[in-house]
Amino acid sequence: MSLQLGDTAPDFTLDSTEGPIQFHDYAGSHWVVFFSHPKDFTPVCTTELGAFARRKNEFDARNTRLIGLSVDSVEDHQRWARDVEDVGGSAINYPLLADPGLEVAKLYGMFHPKADPKVTVRSVFIIDPNKKVRLILTYPPSAGRNIDEVLRVLDSLQITDGRKLTTPVDWQPGDDVIIAPSVSDEDAKKLYPAGWKTLKPYLRLVQAPQG
Repeated sequence: MSLQLGDTAPDFTLDSTEGPIQFHDYAGSHWVVFFSHPKDFTPVCTTELGAFARRKNEFDARNTRLIGLSVDSVEDHQRWARDVEDVGGSAINYPLLADPGLEVAKLYGMFHPKADPKVTVRSVFIIDPNKKVRLILTYPPSAGRNIDEVLRVLDSLQITDGRKLTTPVDWQPGDDVIIAPSVSDEDAKKLYPAGWKTLKPYLRLVQAPQG
């Protein structure tokens, strides 16, 4: 059965560009963005690795660790890293896992043999500090990932986590959020004494909480 939202992210141990990594230990009490690449020295992935490296401080500010995966060896990863830095202007500053046996790729459903029997697909997982999978995205080979969108969803998950709130279409940090329909108006008055904007009885917008 494939990995689903809300499942516990499977633990594993693999070699990486930063030495052997046990995933749950690496994650610790952080959020994690875990992303896969089909193969080293591929053009789209070269641009993506550089973009994640350039923006790592933005993930750090969100208590979030980055970790990548490809089917090639650590030695190939290290050679590839030079190209990534040349193209993207930043050295890879997060671990890149080596999964030549497709062990983790299969564990996480990153391996689609009908698409390619030898390599992983390009997936993104956001995993929370409780090791629960909160987002799964799978991209076609032709489309590079959007780092802004990964950060936007991460912000949405963090601001609504543990609160009965959701975020509307095209939401950006600072925008209003939605009070969940499961919260009655009576309870909402206690939570949001400053009030809210009612668009429909089931669609109430309120200022996003701070922090």
